[in-house]
Parts: sequence; C-alpha cells; structure tokens
Amino acid sequence: MAHFVGAIDQGTTSTRFMIFDRAGREIARSQLEHRQILPAAGLVEHDATEIWENTLKTIDAALTGAGLEPADLAAIGITNQRESVLVWDRETGEPVHNVIVWQDTRTNDLVARLDAAFVRDRTGLPPATYFSATKIQWLLENVPGLRERASRGEVLFGTMDSWLIWNLTGGSHLTDVTNASRTMLMSLETLDWDPELLELFGIPRAMLPEIRSSADSYGTFSGVPIAAAIGDQQAALFGQTCFAPGEAKCTYGTGGFLLMNTGTTPVRSSHGLITTVGYRFGSDAPVFALEGSIAVAGAAIQWLRDQLGVLGSASESETLAASVEDSEGVCFVPAFSGLFAPYWRPDARAAIVGLSRYHTAAHITRAALEAICYQTRDVVEAMAQDSGTTLDCLQVDGGVTGNALCMQLQADILGVPVSRPAVAETTALGAAYAAGLAVGFWKSVDDLRDNWHEDRRWQPSWSPERREQGITRWKAAIDRTLGWNVGTL
Repeated sequence: MAHFVGAIDQGTTSTRFMIFDRAGREIARSQLEHRQILPAAGLVEHDATEIWENTLKTIDAALTGAGLEPADLAAIGITNQRESVLVWDRETGEPVHNVIVWQDTRTNDLVARLDAAFVRDRTGLPPATYFSATKIQWLLENVPGLRERASRGEVLFGTMDSWLIWNLTGGSHLTDVTNASRTMLMSLETLDWDPELLELFGIPRAMLPEIRSSADSYGTFSGVPIAAAIGDQQAALFGQTCFAPGEAKCTYGTGGFLLMNTGTTPVRSSHGLITTVGYRFGSDAPVFALEGSIAVAGAAIQWLRDQLGVLGSASESETLAASVEDSEGVCFVPAFSGLFAPYWRPDARAAIVGLSRYHTAAHITRAALEAICYQTRDVVEAMAQDSGTTLDCLQVDGGVTGNALCMQLQADILGVPVSRPAVAETTALGAAYAAGLAVGFWKSVDDLRDNWHEDRRWQPSWSPERREQGITRWKAAIDRTLGWNVGTL
C-alpha cells in the first residue's frame, strides 16, 4: 500500500520534487536550479530541456534519499511557474525556442494594441506582458516558419505543466483550468479556449492543450498516477487550506502573490487585481480567487547578489539588513519588469531613491526587504477595496518567509500579524494535496485542515505614525518610477 504522495514543483529559478506523508509532513526533497537566460534588457528565458532533465533528476534523488520506490507513491501532483510558455515539435518533442518566462517584457508593443476592456471582460485579466497569449503570438511571428508549421498542426504550445505532462506521460497534451486561466485565451464563463481570443492573437486551436480540472487524471509516470496539475499560486492557496471565501495567503518567491478565495462566483476587480480560477476538482464547480501579482519579491535579493555582488548568498540579506536600524530614507522600487498589481505599468522602471554618500549596502538591502512588504501592502489595500474584507492576519509561505526580519517588517508595514505554517513550501504541498484527494489518499478537505499547524507568528511593532511615514515615502517613490520615461534619456 502506498503511504506517500509526491509533488513536482517547477518554479522560476528551480525545480524540486517533494514527498509528503498522510499528515502533510515532508519526507524528502530534492531541488536543482536552472539557468536564467537574459539575452537583453527585459528578456528572460529558460532552457526547457534543462528543466525536464532536472525534473527527472530530482524525482530520482528524492526517492533514493528516502529509500522509496515509485510504487510507494499513491499519486504525483504537478505545480508550476505560470504564464511562461514554450512551443515544441509534435513528433520529436524538441522545443523550437527557449521558454519565454512570465517576467519577460518583449511583447510590450503587442500588449499596447489590445482592447483592455474586451480582454478583461473575457478573461478576468488586464492586458499585460505577464500573461501567455502575446508570448505565443511573438513566437509565431518571429521564429522562422513557425506560423506555417502551427497551421499544419506540427507544433504544440504549453505552459510548464503541459511540457512536464507531455514528457512524463509520453505525449499527453493537457493543462489544467488554473494555468489556462492565466494565458489570456480562456473564457472565465466557459472555462474553455475562447474562439474570438484565439482569432485576436492569431493562435491556431490545434496548438493548444485540452483543459482539465486541477485534480484529474493526467496519465501515469513509472506506474504512478499523475492526478493533479495546478498553477503555483493556486497550489499555495490550497496548501494553506484557504477553502472558504475570504481566506487568503501570500506567497513570496521570485515574485509575490496574494490570493483570496472568493467562492464559486468570480469577483471582478476595479482596483487593479486579477480575477482567476483558484482550483477545480473533477466535475465540481470551479472556485475563483482575486489575485494581486507582484513581479519582483525575492528576485530583488537575487539581483543584489548576482548583479551587484553585495551579497554572497540570499540568506546574507537578513544579517546585512539587520545591521542598520532602518533604511534611513532609502526606497527601492524593484520594477525590473514594470509594475504589476495594482498599477499594471509595464513602462515603469526600477529605482533606488533617497541615496546619499552616508548610505551603504546594508541600507539598500534593508530597502529591498521593505519593498517586498510595501508592494504586498499595496495589494492588500486593493483587495480590501474590491472584496470589502479586511485581513485580520496574513498567512504567508515561500522561500522569503525564512527571512525573519522581512516577515517582521511585513507585520509592521501591514499593521496586522503575519503567520507562517509549519510547512512553508505550501506550493508543493498544495499540489500533493490535490493529487491525494483525487485518488482518495485523503478523504476530504477536513483532513487537510487538520494537517495545518502554525510555525511562527510575527506581531506588528511600529507605531501608526511610523507606519504612515513609511507608506508616504513609498508612494512618493512609486510616483517617481511611474514618471520615469526611458525614451527621453
């Protein structure tokens, strides 16, 4: 009898395989980073073959490390970086181009020509380079001969879940409703590809995968059912057991993503948020969510490490930032890919403002941590306006939550407690939960709620006056980035 469930977590910077027991405890994990390919400013790519090979390596390493065989797994769930796209040959399985990553901004001109009201009405999404449709359009227009091959049905499109499912199962071309809802091609009403949107972007229907529920049959790998596919942020919503309307979580990874369960009726945003599918199980009604997406969270720390060289490792950011009392007036707006929610300004550029000769790398690093938290506050404020619900506590997860100073700053800047669960990597856990429910490993969501335990809670310590001063300074810095016009330089 199988006593465990596995999860493939294919993220923006790495791929991991994790194994969980019935109590939701981590039994084993293996993780490998992949290259960030940066051909030019604003362009971000990945090697799809490298990601697939890393996936196989992590599965093998986690099973071997735990002394397990594939037969010990009841099911495997897949969760993935959303919106990133690739196209591959139907016969050979070879990618025709690198993965174009969700952070990539090469399609600015294509996005600018879209009818924003029409796209948002059909999809719940504001037109943005973030989403998949214009990336596919760019590939069709810029890879020689690709449009002709697409029209002949010779190539396939997929987000990263589809790419992994294709390879794991030996050729099943599938996706789930959460990933499809992020492409700017799926109707929120029908939960299927929208013919008018396909025509708008010039994308042949034959390229697209079949859309299935998040917990469903996707085939098998080494005899193990692949029983779930779900976008990473929706997986974290599930892993945090946010099953009731009004429950919310924030995941801090490369970017930052705050999702609130809104029930079986989609809530349209008027304050810069996204209406998206939260999850769907079998033939049940889909559960929707409001989402605030932040392009750069942990990636700001990676930038300090990799581009500026002021950190030897990301973990050093906490010690360095804690060496100063505050940022001494420095504000860092990390708009490397423009600003996402609630601004949706792809033309915004990153800026560090308020510098003097007195300031050091420690002040800039602390400002980077504060930027993660202020961006989150912007989204929390917009979500309260859209939903009428004020958060009493923010449930958090993801790699950045390992930085205790950052989480304390988050509580201070929000003015509400911040709670981290015992299993901080709830993205993988959510995928495992979905797969386990699909095959009966867990009987109901009540079993999953029983598994949730708090690891640590941070209480706000700032005075209202200090909080207001910080917010005012942050908004002034945002105004500067929105007013910056690279074309005038």
